[in-house]
Amino acid sequence: MAETLEHEFPKLSELFGKGWRLLDEVEGSSEPSGSCEVQGKVKEGLGSLEQATRMVAQLDLFSRNEDLEEISSTDLKYLLLPALLGALTLKQVGLSKRLQHLEAARSYFLDFLKRCNDYKVSKFVLPQENTEIRPEKQEMSSMQAVPTPSLTAMAVQRQAKIERYKQKKELESKLSILQEAVRSGCADEEQIREFYFVQLQRWVCTALEEIASIDQELPMVKAREAIKKGAELSQPPRPSRPPMKPFILTRDALQTKVFGAGYPSLPTMTVDDWYEQHQKKGILPDQGVSSKPTDEEKETALRERKEEQDDTETVQRARTWDDWKDDHPRGYGNRKNMG
Repeated sequence: MAETLEHEFPKLSELFGKGWRLLDEVEGSSEPSGSCEVQGKVKEGLGSLEQATRMVAQLDLFSRNEDLEEISSTDLKYLLLPALLGALTLKQVGLSKRLQHLEAARSYFLDFLKRCNDYKVSKFVLPQENTEIRPEKQEMSSMQAVPTPSLTAMAVQRQAKIERYKQKKELESKLSILQEAVRSGCADEEQIREFYFVQLQRWVCTALEEIASIDQELPMVKAREAIKKGAELSQPPRPSRPPMKPFILTRDALQTKVFGAGYPSLPTMTVDDWYEQHQKKGILPDQGVSSKPTDEEKETALRERKEEQDDTETVQRARTWDDWKDDHPRGYGNRKNMG
């Protein structure tokens, strides 16, 4: 019974570890991001991390009134939950839901940065809230000239990116050393705490980079959605077609009486019946327009019939004609133009 309850209600550490592991598998996978295998892992990882987040909220593990030193080493890793959720949310595909995914991921990363800022994990400038612009304000702002960033501001941003990149590389090299000890189980509590503290610092750099990338993509996605909605509204509604009347193909007269024909001219015979009827009348294309015999055909038929009946006069006349043809070959008597 106890094993069944543990299976139905997984532990917080198991949910957290499963979600983090699936994120690593998705990022290290060679399969396309839109494949069923990758998206299945993304969906499963999001489910585990969301369930873990609900459990952390129910247990009330963190408070803004406490310092980072007051959080136990075993609970320190759960501060990473919003960052992991944001990273997995960006792995979802679907152009129609891209705006929803970007806004959700930005909320996760911003929530993570706020917590790290409250606990003073590292020094960084907290990004602004992504406030929605009302239509009337957006129309007014579009009429004004867009201010171009100054060279000084651009130089400051570039320098901040360079420093963040160097910091991230240093943290990753430090993590590679600590990770071997943590995975092998030989690390003590101090090493475990330092491992997750460095992870928090590395994910701060990642969250800042992701929010900057999201802020660049969001205007383009929103503009595309606005164009799509405008095109849908500009299209005139299609006129509704009148419903088609049902019709029934009947096979015989009995079905016609029962169901009705459904249309005025109903065929009364099959193709074979039509062909036989026209063949008897002799009006098919291969039989000619009329079946009446000619005069020559009548004489030939009469002569053959008399010969079959052994008519003496007819037989004698035929023999005399044959003898004459034997004595007078074809062309006999035609002496014209001959020497």
